[in-house]
Amino acid sequence: MSSRALRRLKGEQRAQAALHALKLTEEDDTDVDEQMKSNTQTAHTQKNISNIFELIGEADADPSLSDKELAEGINNGHQGAPLDKDAVKNEKANKKKKKKKAPAENGKDNLGAGDIDAILESVEKTKGLSHRSTNNSASEHRPVLYVEHRNLNPETELKRYFGARAVLGDQRSKQRQRQFHRCTWMTVYKEPWPRFSRPGISMSLVESKDGIQHFTFEHNREYQQVQFKFFDAVESMDPNNIVALLQLNPYHIDSLLQLSDVCRMQEDQETARDLIERALYSFECSFHPVFSLTSGMCRLDYRRPENRAFYLVLFKHVIFLEKRGCPRTALEYCKLILSLDPDNDPLCMLLLFDFLCLRCREYTTLIRLYEEWEVHRNLSQLPNFSLSVALSYYHLSQQEDISPVENQQLKQKSNVLLQNALIMFPGALMPLLDLCTVQPDAAVSSHAFFGPSTQTGQPPALSELVSLYVGRCHSLWKEAGQMLWLEENVRKVIKRVDTHDPYVEDCQNKRKQRYQSAPRNIHRHVLMSEIKEATATLPLEVTTQPGMGFDPLPPLDSLVSYTRPERQNTGASNESTLSLFFRSLLPNFNLQAPFQKGHLETPKGHVVTTFYQERPEDRQEVARAGHELNQEVNRLMVAMRDMLANIQFREPQWEDNHDRDEEEWD
Repeated sequence: MSSRALRRLKGEQRAQAALHALKLTEEDDTDVDEQMKSNTQTAHTQKNISNIFELIGEADADPSLSDKELAEGINNGHQGAPLDKDAVKNEKANKKKKKKKAPAENGKDNLGAGDIDAILESVEKTKGLSHRSTNNSASEHRPVLYVEHRNLNPETELKRYFGARAVLGDQRSKQRQRQFHRCTWMTVYKEPWPRFSRPGISMSLVESKDGIQHFTFEHNREYQQVQFKFFDAVESMDPNNIVALLQLNPYHIDSLLQLSDVCRMQEDQETARDLIERALYSFECSFHPVFSLTSGMCRLDYRRPENRAFYLVLFKHVIFLEKRGCPRTALEYCKLILSLDPDNDPLCMLLLFDFLCLRCREYTTLIRLYEEWEVHRNLSQLPNFSLSVALSYYHLSQQEDISPVENQQLKQKSNVLLQNALIMFPGALMPLLDLCTVQPDAAVSSHAFFGPSTQTGQPPALSELVSLYVGRCHSLWKEAGQMLWLEENVRKVIKRVDTHDPYVEDCQNKRKQRYQSAPRNIHRHVLMSEIKEATATLPLEVTTQPGMGFDPLPPLDSLVSYTRPERQNTGASNESTLSLFFRSLLPNFNLQAPFQKGHLETPKGHVVTTFYQERPEDRQEVARAGHELNQEVNRLMVAMRDMLANIQFREPQWEDNHDRDEEEWD
């Protein structure tokens, strides 16, 4: 029996009341009894229904049957004749006189409103339990990086928090006026966006091996020309040039990325997020028909510049979703990025995975990834996994729907993991307590194992990882219960250190041998996360490199499919000021070009020896390069003029000498 049929039955109680009332009449109401028998006989001959539950089953079998037809089928015979009104009035009068209900011949037929409510509640409970159990069993068999389409939409999570009416607002009333656009999973086309047209990006299948499909994005000739113009706009250091380029090419990916960073720096978060969503829509419209977001078997090589933009757009979208208050949706996108290249993990999403799991309370997902990947990825050597997994076990032990034995096991497991994490990464405790505004005990702060020497003596790569975790996840440790749990285990760690536990020395040797230099993907993750505690620990070879927001720390082994044409006269910047001055007057002047000797005959017959420079063969390219250099010199002159205009001279401060004659300098 389905809940849908029960709801129909509950809504049809008025129609059924007459039928039940006619069955419960006294023996002297013979006319009503005869009419009731005729109605039931005709109903049996038509549909062969013995009780009302068979009617519900038949209604389920025929979903096209409307509520009105269902009520008419109960109250009427096969000819559709209505009940006698006088019989119904007589029955109501008899019920008032009797005041007591006669027992029904069949308990199933006598179904009251309270019974229906109870059945509905039981059906909903059993339905929810069965749905939950099927979901749990299905999730156990799914891959840990399985992506669900419905969780890619942030409105799904917001509806769960605030309701559909608060999230959608008046969007339902505008659905009829909205134009049709392509259905996408990651983002939805917005009316204020420019009209979408193919920007020149496509996806092709590179190879398919062992069930894994490798794809790559491609740029056509027109998009490559726009890309070259974008490079010129970036080198000009003027965001207005990028805006002008986007007006002509509203779905150029790198321009959307760069302008989003500019808007975010100017505290315009709404526009910055909208530009990233527009880039996502452009990418999704160019997907290959075989490319799947949820299978986890599709790969994109980060070494190709065309693919990097997709990684970066997804990463920035994850950051915006987490700040917006949608950690469950952000976790789904984190799985998607990690599934595109799980072996190399170019953006090092493992450093963010644990934080999102704790934010959306997906503790079992974090523990499952840790258990499945610990063997081949050694996740226990990352501070974020070592501490976050222990915190996940602690949260599971605090649940109310578990047995005392299971509670004790989870609590003991969390204690062991937290103690091992503190022994392996002792430099994380004091910064964590500092950001949580917790003053540690004197026994802890004065102990050499957690003292300042531990933080300054740890390897640089380990300092970067610890600072990243503390700066990102310190807000997850601020609850009072967690602080008491942390304090209890810190005291046990001190006892283990004082008693010379062999595990302490083992962890110390591991710290000395490992964490000497962090891989490039970790540096890239720290730069994109923009967490000041971690950014301050980056090495000089990373901070001194010129970085671009649309391609931070590109791989050293990039696979370039097309190159930017070389610009003419690139060595002009090394010339002298006099050479730049002549070049501003004469764009074709080149001091490095050889001089040619020539002869000029005057009108009077005299021969004059002259020297001139040989022009390049392509005069148009030289003229264009000279014009660009002329603009650069003009910018330099404007900057010098502004600098000279802002120079202020101080007047000399004379010493106070009262004996000096006031009219001495007159």
